[in-house]
Amino acid sequence: MLKRQFFCVFLLSYCCAAAQNTIQFNRHIRPILSDNCFKCHGPDGHQRKAKLRFDTEEGATAELKRGRAIVPGDPSKSLMMSRLTTTDTDKRMPPAETGKELTPAQIKLIRDWIKQGAKYQEHWAYVPPKVADTGADSLGEIDRLIRARLDSRGLKPSPEADRITLIRRLSFDLTGLPPSAKEVNDFVSDRSANAYEKLVDRLLRSQHYGERMAIYWLDLVRYADTVGYHGDQDHAISPYRDYVIRAFNDNMPFDRFTREQLAGDLLPDPTISQRVATGYNRVLQTSHEGGVQRKEYLAKYSADRVRNFVGVWLGATMGCAECHDHKYDPFTKKDFYSLAAFFADVDDNRTFRGTNSLPTRREPELRILSEDDVATLAKLEARQKQLKKKKLPKPGEEIQAEDLKNRGEVLKNIQAEIRRIKAKEERTMVTVAIKPREIRILKRGDWMDTSGEVVQPAVPHFLKSIETTGRATRLDLANWLTSPDNPLTARVFMNRLWYLFFGIGISKNLDDLGSQGEWPTHPQLIDNLAVRFMKSNWNIRQMVKMLVMTKTYKQSSLESPRLRELDPENRLFARQSRFRLPAEMIRDNVLAVSGLLNRNFGGKPARPYQPAGYYRPLNFPRRTYKSDTNKNQYRRGVYMHWQRQFLHPMLRAFDAPTREECTAQRPSSNTPLAALTTLNDPTFVEAARAFAARILDEGGSNVDDRIQWAWQEALSRPPSDAEEKVAVSLYRSNRAVYAKDAAAAGKLLKIGMAPVPSKIDRRELAAWTAVARAVFNLNESITRN
Repeated sequence: MLKRQFFCVFLLSYCCAAAQNTIQFNRHIRPILSDNCFKCHGPDGHQRKAKLRFDTEEGATAELKRGRAIVPGDPSKSLMMSRLTTTDTDKRMPPAETGKELTPAQIKLIRDWIKQGAKYQEHWAYVPPKVADTGADSLGEIDRLIRARLDSRGLKPSPEADRITLIRRLSFDLTGLPPSAKEVNDFVSDRSANAYEKLVDRLLRSQHYGERMAIYWLDLVRYADTVGYHGDQDHAISPYRDYVIRAFNDNMPFDRFTREQLAGDLLPDPTISQRVATGYNRVLQTSHEGGVQRKEYLAKYSADRVRNFVGVWLGATMGCAECHDHKYDPFTKKDFYSLAAFFADVDDNRTFRGTNSLPTRREPELRILSEDDVATLAKLEARQKQLKKKKLPKPGEEIQAEDLKNRGEVLKNIQAEIRRIKAKEERTMVTVAIKPREIRILKRGDWMDTSGEVVQPAVPHFLKSIETTGRATRLDLANWLTSPDNPLTARVFMNRLWYLFFGIGISKNLDDLGSQGEWPTHPQLIDNLAVRFMKSNWNIRQMVKMLVMTKTYKQSSLESPRLRELDPENRLFARQSRFRLPAEMIRDNVLAVSGLLNRNFGGKPARPYQPAGYYRPLNFPRRTYKSDTNKNQYRRGVYMHWQRQFLHPMLRAFDAPTREECTAQRPSSNTPLAALTTLNDPTFVEAARAFAARILDEGGSNVDDRIQWAWQEALSRPPSDAEEKVAVSLYRSNRAVYAKDAAAAGKLLKIGMAPVPSKIDRRELAAWTAVARAVFNLNESITRN
């Protein structure tokens, strides 16, 4: 079955190539060679077989003992073709033991490519992007390029989605929260020409925009509240999370965002915020276990940072280059350790002196207050200084004792408030530069082998180098990332931004734009977006607005049978995508609809309800999970405590990563555990009960009105006749059960800490809780359409 699918794909690719009268190496040939040949005949010179390589034109056309593997223009004289088509299994390539086999369509494509001259191309992602100026504005250009591809396939774009779908889509995409019923009604009734743009601007100004965007960034940088290794103790890092959220809300340019995280400590007179940003370098997995070999773990930390840096900003895989040259891309082992040398000045020595307290100490750390607290403290201290400067009365001057008493009380109150605010200081790990330690190339990654070459900081050899007079620093590296000559950073970010708003990347492999990645479905589009991003001065919000304002974004997500057959993955973007919400948003949604959501910004991690005993295996120290017993219980998912070894079961059920490595795209599974979570997790049950109380209080006086109201609040639309009939039946059956079994109703209503309104009949509330649970378990409640 798989071979038949591959055959169809390459036949289609070949037909498209034939229609264009040329076969492109990057688009058509490189993927075949990378998947089947590069492992033995690719960039890794140490493991290359028969001194033959196919990743370069020079290697493929070089004169060998028996001739040339590729003779441009002449397939019959090309040894490659004879080895691909021979019936002798001992000579046929790829060898049988590799499990690889080219399809007839692939072989024909290679033959025709050789016949056309076997022209090689530099890999598309490693060439600086260029924009083709057609005179169209950015919005029109995006839609034009999408439409051109559809026209070539005889397809048309889908119609614009209805207004209810549009506001729900935008609200989830830009804030991660559902729109209120009033917001939906206001938008639907607003018939002004710029109603949609006003909605976009309002959502982009919301503080929740930064929270939504931060969820994805924190996946990339593998942010977590615990160390990961050994005892997986808590570490102090949440102010870094808040920095990320604030950076998106403030629309910090991406080049500055990059500099501050990688090298904020190296900036002239760095601010507190810039120092907090350097927590990026410290959020990796660490250990202070007694048997830790310092040298071994410094090598681990070094390799971790390289893998993450390359994954976040370059969209590449370099993990294998810790031990050998990359099998598929031109990254060498020396490139790997040269990148590691940039981070050799990060003070990791004090990390080994951690404690088993919670949170553990991971020096160097900074003690900070929130921006609001800093401003308040400054005002209080100024007032305190002013009061203390007031002179005592001179001899003979009269002053009322009452005035002195009042002044003393005011001063006393101010001093108490100063102490209270200072007690709110939080610790957070930061980067402090020390003398760079020596970095050597480790043979096969062996930290005990010190015979390798000493390397200096340098970027991958095949990309434009950093020009500096002395040793290159992390700041130089950050500036290099966002220089106009860097071909990867802008492409990588815009491909991922497209994925966030369209459900799939222009190049599907978000974590690998290399040879094992995918040729972009719309190469000119990804290049145009990258160039526009750089020319916008790295303005993220501007690019987000540009994407969501397009006709392509506003399309309906409904698919016709023909479109489902021709483009099941929506690679042509003839419609919008439908996909399940991320784990955090699923929880945020029910809390928002129920009225329980705590919308406060930032602060210490929230600890929602969690099964008893889940942390039993955690030692050093042994610990018992204690859920929050205040409004922190209802914080947004972005603030949830992230325990690497024992990720919260709700997050795990909906495919959130443990954040041990860079995650550019979460999987989306469909399992019974997910359904059981939304039915039985205490947060969801409590949210359903709170929503049921709202239904009874705000939804009207009869069953039909209440069901209509519930659907409008939760799904932004009225129920269908069939839905209403089922909901009425569900309510009545549960009402009958709880009328007979008050104890069962009482048990249901005890879940969670939110108080049950005394004026509401408990059996009635239990029955409507059952209805609310059903609403929260509808596919529509967890899906972005």
